[in-house]
Amino acid sequence: MLKEKFLEYFKSERNSSQLTVDSYGTDLDEFEEFFESLNEGITWETVDETVVREWIIYLLDEKKLENSSVNRKLSALRSFFRYLLKIGAVDKDPMLRIVGPKKKKVLPAFIREKEMDELFEMLESDKSYEGILNKTVILLLYLTGMRRAELLSLADRDIDFVNKQVKVTGKRNKQRIIPFGKELEDCLHEYMNARSEQFDRGFEQLFIGVKGNPLTIAEVEIIVKQNLSKVTTQQKRSPHVLRHSFATAMLNNNADLVSIQKLLGHTNLNTTQIYTHVSFEELKKAYQNAHPRS
Repeated sequence: MLKEKFLEYFKSERNSSQLTVDSYGTDLDEFEEFFESLNEGITWETVDETVVREWIIYLLDEKKLENSSVNRKLSALRSFFRYLLKIGAVDKDPMLRIVGPKKKKVLPAFIREKEMDELFEMLESDKSYEGILNKTVILLLYLTGMRRAELLSLADRDIDFVNKQVKVTGKRNKQRIIPFGKELEDCLHEYMNARSEQFDRGFEQLFIGVKGNPLTIAEVEIIVKQNLSKVTTQQKRSPHVLRHSFATAMLNNNADLVSIQKLLGHTNLNTTQIYTHVSFEELKKAYQNAHPRS
């Protein structure tokens, strides 16, 4: 019962997505199964930090989970026990001195500017509705850095051609404004004209698939993966790679981190700083390839 009340509270108070709520529910169920399997009469009210540490060891050694996955599960526990403390269900928080395993630094995959230029040259020749749709989706993701879900939530009214900016609704319904230039302006006009010619009715959603239905998550994934395959052999070819590519290109062309943070909608500047590592790796490669004594 405590779990159910917490999940209801978590969704309403934190304005969290159903996906996050379901994920937290699964994590809490797994932890409960674990401490009940110890056969020591442990309940949520009597869980202590020793039990939590045993669970961490179990997840790492037995389940072979990545550090990031373990930390995500610990995040669910932290939120839950803060809630229990708030409503007086427990006297102390067993998570206070729990430190999760260190995250492994994984540099985000990105497509180089030269490769993206090659791709847009290829896409320019296809003037079918599908071709124009594909080009617009990829160009919008690459030139604004918006997330896949943010792109799918766009409506015509979010595009301001007068001020050349797009209103994006991000995580937890936070909105931000992203400016765009003439290339994207022309592309959006071309797409919207093609959409009007293709379908004789209006739409709430900006992006409409070839069958006349709002574009789906799966369709965006396919559009991006198939087209990026034309210019790169790297394994990751998702919409998020275009977000990384946007940030890396901005940084490489002297944009400051705070500006990139605001454009991406990052709450914490530390999240944005990972792109400095990407650029440094590129700089190191260039040095090693070009300097005669490197």
